[in-house]
Amino acid sequence: MTHTLITGGAGFIGINLAHALARRGRHVVIYDNLSRRGCERNLAWLRARGMPNVTFMKGDIRDEKAVRRAVSGASMIYHLAAQVAVTTSVQNPVEDFSVNAAGTLTVLEACRACAPDAGFIFASTNKVYGELTAFPLQRMKTRYAFKGGMRAVDERIPLDFHSPYGCSKGAADQYVRDYCRIYGLRTVVFRQSCIYGPHQYGNEDQGWVAHFVIRALLGLPLVIYGDGRQVRDLLEVSDLIRGYLLAEKHLDRLAGAVYNIGGGAAQAVSLLEFLDILAGLLGRQVSYSFDRWRPGDQKIFVSDTSAFSRATGWSPTIGVIDGCRRLVRWVRRNLEEVGKAQSAPGKGRHV
Repeated sequence: MTHTLITGGAGFIGINLAHALARRGRHVVIYDNLSRRGCERNLAWLRARGMPNVTFMKGDIRDEKAVRRAVSGASMIYHLAAQVAVTTSVQNPVEDFSVNAAGTLTVLEACRACAPDAGFIFASTNKVYGELTAFPLQRMKTRYAFKGGMRAVDERIPLDFHSPYGCSKGAADQYVRDYCRIYGLRTVVFRQSCIYGPHQYGNEDQGWVAHFVIRALLGLPLVIYGDGRQVRDLLEVSDLIRGYLLAEKHLDRLAGAVYNIGGGAAQAVSLLEFLDILAGLLGRQVSYSFDRWRPGDQKIFVSDTSAFSRATGWSPTIGVIDGCRRLVRWVRRNLEEVGKAQSAPGKGRHV
């Protein structure tokens, strides 16, 4: 029986994708080393849905033999496994390269050897464009904006890897693209902007939207690195998954392509603006303070998604306020479940 393989499938995006595919009757194999906080809870949630067509394999993408076992028989591969934090990459660039660049090459080689006809969709990042210093900005009251009428970044902007994370993901991005050109694999690269939604256990280093929501609901203060005017375009995870499935549907035509994927200019907000949205949803102010800028942080990134829209008809459907409201509901439920688990007799801390 053929299957769809999701590396990093117990993570935030992976678990949402696995659920969506399994509901469509697909046989899904989740391959994950469970190193990220929240992965085990995500797996438990999916198993509770009673889906016998989902299989879990614990493994690391740097383990060549294990990866080949997972890839064998796959008709579709979603490569989402990664080291995902810029700050972690700065602290340990060798590990970051090992996971993101070398790990991706291991998955590509397994695909070439064991499933050469499989589709291959790779989750890249907007960090491959660097700080975009060639584009002048204007500092406004609550946000940065591009000068000269530019509203968003398209795929023609030169790559400019900045930070070890940007370098490792950028190398992987280019390898995935080149394996289509050189070896004929049916690959598509998604350079993703700020994805958020249920099952995101965000922290200070990565997943800032969920991190802000979690801290705010717990009544804990937030730290803003920089001046808070940084702008990102937000995309709710279910809209991303719709994009994945459309890319898969049109894979023969899209193979070899690279697309910027995010909420676009209509769903671009600064950190300060997002805090105001969050305060409105919670009915109270959110406490925060400022700290120095972190290396490699873009003052503004907004995805121009028009190329993918022209190719597939895709566009975001969930606005920032509605998407954030959904995330707040999920975080509240999750915090309640954690509280019950911690207070149950004989139970230890359940992260």
